[in-house]
Amino acid sequence: MQLKQVIIAYKARDPQSKRWAELCAKQLENRQCQVLMGPSGPKDNPYPVFLASANQPIDLALVLGGDGTVLTGARHLAAAGIPILGVNVGGHLGFLTESVDEFQDPEIVWDRLLEDRYAIQRRMMLQAAVYEGTGSNLEPVTESYLGLNEFCVKPASADRMITSILEMEIDGEIVDQYVGDGLIISTPTGSTGYTVSASGPIIHDGMEAITITPICPMSLSSRPLVLPPGSVVSIWPLGDYDLSTKLWMDGVLSTSIWPGHRVDVRMADCRAKFIVLRANNSYYQTLREKLLWAGTRVRYNNNHRN
Repeated sequence: MQLKQVIIAYKARDPQSKRWAELCAKQLENRQCQVLMGPSGPKDNPYPVFLASANQPIDLALVLGGDGTVLTGARHLAAAGIPILGVNVGGHLGFLTESVDEFQDPEIVWDRLLEDRYAIQRRMMLQAAVYEGTGSNLEPVTESYLGLNEFCVKPASADRMITSILEMEIDGEIVDQYVGDGLIISTPTGSTGYTVSASGPIIHDGMEAITITPICPMSLSSRPLVLPPGSVVSIWPLGDYDLSTKLWMDGVLSTSIWPGHRVDVRMADCRAKFIVLRANNSYYQTLREKLLWAGTRVRYNNNHRN
């Protein structure tokens, strides 16, 4: 990898991640690298400026923060094919980030990147758009949205809890109508996010699949579905007299959905690229550590291993 132009995005209003960003920027500039640096948060989006002002190809995006900061970076950088090095500085779970312990001496990290001593992990993403009318109408009425974790169709109201009624089609065939708090359409990466909180399945992030998980359905027979990656999921809001149904991407509001509209969700034609520094990167170790899988309190010896 070359390090001629690098993006550094740090968690907005987090002093620790800002200090790390300034340190890394100084080190990279001493290596004759051009650095584009700025905060990333709910009210700060530096990526359009980064991409518009780059005068040469961007070699790397260093994202300092938690999973939310990395998700924002992935949505803006995946289409451009820019690899992301996420470091858990000021974050919480850190499913998508390298531990800050791997980043204690950034000079060593720059040497490793220049010497190609790292791995690239490519993760499936979803894209969604809102259409009007039947599936024969192929012109969206909104822009196309990208999500690394999930898209969620659920109502939002400032003054009361609203039950949604959603009809779902898969590849043009009506599957079911759901009454409840909404539907989550997730990638394998997102299966350990909102989906797992709604009792959806955990899917290895090396797979390509689409998961549909009802949120608090009012029918005990409404169960999660796992679909092949080529499926197209269409969701129609029904009985929404308050016009409260919303489309959310990775926990961020995308747009409102009116009756007569449908949301089509499918696998995106781009993938998020993440740099992995850990020599013994293990998906199952990540699950054990991040989800605090403790197992039984009584420990038994596995003598069959001997």
